[in-house]
Amino acid sequence: MGESTVGEPRPLVTEPFDAVPALAPLRDAAWDGDWAAVRAFFEGIPGDGATGGEDVSVAAALLAGVERTEWFLEKAVKDRPADPLARTLLAERYVRLGLRARGRGPAESVSWDAARQCHDWLCKAELLLIEVCAEQPAYVPAWTARLATACGLGLGQSEARRRYDRLAEHHPHHAHAQSRLLRQLCPEGGGSWEAAHGFAEECASAAPDGSHAGVLVAEAHLAHRAALDGAEAEEYLRSTAVRDELRRAARASVLHPDHRRDWRWTDSHSAFALVFSLGGHVGDAAPHFAALGDTVSESVWRHVPDWRTRFTEYRAAAAQATP
Repeated sequence: MGESTVGEPRPLVTEPFDAVPALAPLRDAAWDGDWAAVRAFFEGIPGDGATGGEDVSVAAALLAGVERTEWFLEKAVKDRPADPLARTLLAERYVRLGLRARGRGPAESVSWDAARQCHDWLCKAELLLIEVCAEQPAYVPAWTARLATACGLGLGQSEARRRYDRLAEHHPHHAHAQSRLLRQLCPEGGGSWEAAHGFAEECASAAPDGSHAGVLVAEAHLAHRAALDGAEAEEYLRSTAVRDELRRAARASVLHPDHRRDWRWTDSHSAFALVFSLGGHVGDAAPHFAALGDTVSESVWRHVPDWRTRFTEYRAAAAQATP
């Protein structure tokens, strides 16, 4: 009983902490409400957590998704009021709570009460982050979090870009921060498709080979398609020009020989697998599905109706395709 039969598909691994075993200690510490263990995990991340903190920012965003972490993080901030890490992690959690209160629908579908709750959580996060950035202007994880509050509070293009530029002074190829700014540059955030695609291409071109920056190109095209309707949406990703942009981005990033599998690998391959599949470019999707196996980023694929079934179907089609 309970064992898979021969030929039965294995369940998809959608939990980031399961996809990257090295992150499991962080989840365990969060479940236990163990601030000392959480802090030790972040202190153990290779590199300078202040100025080279992309892994710090990624881990902070993942920690923010663990339920009820605000309770022990608030205590950590109270006990260590000068600690930039504690305040940044708590701010990321407040951002997550705010976005959850708002919901995923378009702005016009959000109730007044939901919008107010979201605003209140984001304001609490912003106040924490203002303090951190004033005290430690080079603390990259806090500037990354402030890109989320800038977008959520509707502070506009200029302010979002100012925050990103401050961050980029210390970490010019911070793909996690770039992804957050990209959302602000889309029309829904007050920008334009020209600005969004231009920024994605700029980041991908400037980044070292093998980085995650190429994924921004896929993210921009996925966002653009999502804003279209009907036949226009169906045809958008089938464009030869779009396909070729995506191919170049994939070859320079997650398919490049210098790419290393790190904490963002599931999101990156999931984005390319989805964008190529939606465009009917199954051969181009194949290496990304091969890399993913039974692992998939729900945060990337959940915007597709019945996404688990679609993922399985697209993966099967890609397995039969000749790149």
